[in-house]
Amino acid sequence: MAGKRRDRHTALKVDEGRLQVAEQALYYRRITAVDATPSGRAPSLVLLHEGLGCTAMWHDFPAALAGATQHSVVSYDRWGYGRSPKRSTPWQKNYLHVEAQDVLPQVLEELGINNAVLVGHSDGGSIALLAAAACPQKITAIVTEAAHVFVESITLQGIRQTVRLFGQRQLERRLAGYHGDKAFVVFRTWADTWLSPSFRDWNIEDCLGRVQCPALIIQGREDNYGTARQVESIVAGIGPKAQPMFIPECGHAPHRDAPEHVRDAIVEFVSALE
Repeated sequence: MAGKRRDRHTALKVDEGRLQVAEQALYYRRITAVDATPSGRAPSLVLLHEGLGCTAMWHDFPAALAGATQHSVVSYDRWGYGRSPKRSTPWQKNYLHVEAQDVLPQVLEELGINNAVLVGHSDGGSIALLAAAACPQKITAIVTEAAHVFVESITLQGIRQTVRLFGQRQLERRLAGYHGDKAFVVFRTWADTWLSPSFRDWNIEDCLGRVQCPALIIQGREDNYGTARQVESIVAGIGPKAQPMFIPECGHAPHRDAPEHVRDAIVEFVSALE
């Protein structure tokens, strides 16, 4: 596969800290290849986590991307997640719009990123689509994994199954390792929002025609939260600049189920932007 893939043992430097965004101190981490050639035009890859995720739940994928692409890779914990502060207000139905249109632009500003490739998983993928439609001036391209643009029955079935696992405390204990005492609120807020009758008509297909940048739209063939209709709708809505990618024997988290496949696809995609 073409691209700038480097040896996986590339030396990396990591910095982390807090961003003051909307009066919240959001945690962030930035990983950069030590021998990367500085360039004011080089994009930064900005990872947007899933609805139950956080920076730590990307595991070693950000480091692998930084080493392979030679670009900075940034992730941050949204308000209420991971190492960011606990939420004091409930989510609204438009919570993804708020993150994409209000919060993310401030995050990019605080980090000094004027050339971003957004890499979003699940909820993060939907945020990437909304952000690319609303803030094209700072977003060079997007990569989505398992993004949703409307609610499907399979999505609700998958969430109900996850609620049962949480009720058995298996998932609650695992999430507590990432979110601490926020784990219960993170989970119930996510599940209750998506399962609410008022959320059933949630739909962001109207934003797709405003996405002007290149887009790589990834989904696992065995995704238990969405069907191929999500990818088909996104690609049709964006047009020729969007390319679909289906990964066989892969579930809802391609970067975990097929990390090398996804990493190499992103390397090739980002290289083609230069």
